[in-house]
Amino acid sequence: MREIAAGLSAWDRAGLRYAVATVIAVTGSAPRRPGAAMAVAENGEALGSVSGGCVEGAVYERCREVIHSGVAVRESFGYSDGTALEAGLTCGGTIEVFVQPQPGPQVVRAVAGSRPVAVAHLLHSRGATVAVGPDVHHGSVGSAEVDAAVVAEARAMLGVGAHGIRAVRCRPGTEVFIASYTTRPRMLVFGASDHAGAVVSVGRFLGYRVTLCDARPVFATPARFPDADEVVVDWPHRYLASTTTDPRTLVVVLTHEPRFDVPLLVVALRLPVAYVGAMGSRRTHEERLARLREAGLTDRELALLHSPIGLDLGARTPQETAVAIAAETVAARRGGSALPLRSTGGPLHHDQPGDTAVRA
Repeated sequence: MREIAAGLSAWDRAGLRYAVATVIAVTGSAPRRPGAAMAVAENGEALGSVSGGCVEGAVYERCREVIHSGVAVRESFGYSDGTALEAGLTCGGTIEVFVQPQPGPQVVRAVAGSRPVAVAHLLHSRGATVAVGPDVHHGSVGSAEVDAAVVAEARAMLGVGAHGIRAVRCRPGTEVFIASYTTRPRMLVFGASDHAGAVVSVGRFLGYRVTLCDARPVFATPARFPDADEVVVDWPHRYLASTTTDPRTLVVVLTHEPRFDVPLLVVALRLPVAYVGAMGSRRTHEERLARLREAGLTDRELALLHSPIGLDLGARTPQETAVAIAAETVAARRGGSALPLRSTGGPLHHDQPGDTAVRA
């Protein structure tokens, strides 16, 4: 919902009525994940997407019906249903969509902001919504007792960046769908090189908040790295030790020099981050491992290091290398095999239990 919240605020200011459709559950292969949203205004304008095109027409019509009826509806779309050819998912999955009348303007404004927020949709015919932040909430889904239970559950899910359908314990038979909108995950790129410029660009494309760090002020400039959210001039290990990281953070080491690499990797490999990779030849990698062992890192810690960095794509240019690095980070984060899909079986998507946040 956050991706369309600015548009919803504009509709609120214009006094337009509208309905919002939200993906609340997915099984099998599907183009959009839970939390994806589409909205339709009474003037026929549409925002967002729930399926990448497969069932948009049918959901559009449901939204138009809800605008006029004021009654929320919950509906599933799948390849095998009666609308398979008309409005089904050609990919073979199933999505469940909840279409509800517009939430209150305060809720929309809270979602449109930049702070972490969880949005709880009451899966009921009246379709109420509440936006829950770490220390404040907006809207109501029922009585004070129900609100308190939903806010507590939403706040707990926001804390771990989770989403999903939950039962309301104090109201048997009542469910809410909660989507967590967290801050963007970070990509920390160390080393102000041409390869770093390409990695910064692909990191931004993937939705990361990208920081470029190098100790050399002549090279680490915003002009050289326009796609970086921030450019930091500092010793890499000192900056990494002082900045904020979390289990979604990627650390990409492209400094390719022992005086930078070793102290930086000593810090990085002891942090609870998603990925640590370092550039260098196989010979450089072996020499680096020896230095890291001398610095006190254990074999278990060293096993977390992706080096030489990237997948074997035969990459030569900085841009190709950046693609190889990005592909490895996606595989590491999602649990993918990094093999060609034609040589594998099973699900195409590999979402991990701890990686359930809806990204802002």
